[in-house]
Amino acid sequence: MTSSTPRLVFLLNAAQRRLQQLVTAEQLRLTTQALDAPTPAQGGLLFALHTLDGQTMGELSLALDLAPSAVTGLVQRTESQGWVIRATGDQDGRTQRVWLQPAGRALIPHLRGALKRINSRITHGFTPEELAVVGRWLGHVQQCGNPPETP
Repeated sequence: MTSSTPRLVFLLNAAQRRLQQLVTAEQLRLTTQALDAPTPAQGGLLFALHTLDGQTMGELSLALDLAPSAVTGLVQRTESQGWVIRATGDQDGRTQRVWLQPAGRALIPHLRGALKRINSRITHGFTPEELAVVGRWLGHVQQCGNPPETP
């Protein structure tokens, strides 16, 4: 590795920590507005359902890039807040679909505002072309999947 090669793993981890700080600040902002602020994962679930309501747990697992067991817990916690509800599918009694409730739908504009503020801060000073490259690279990293098996 040459000295001009960016320390991508370090930079990505450090950036994730800073991003989490921004998200936490936005959660606090929502809380001061007398709103129950969803966690980032809960916000992702609400956005996924706002885009396509009534998704199955499997569909949500793919949409959120989470293990099915993680989606189950996430839906349970979000359901306990009254933001979503699970119901058995019409065609198959084993399939559960998740539906956005009015309380969850009411959070969407607030979450959009929070994302707009975060995106404005993290993209400031970059051209659309530069951001396209960053987006492409992050998508590539996401698609890399599991590390290769070691012998």
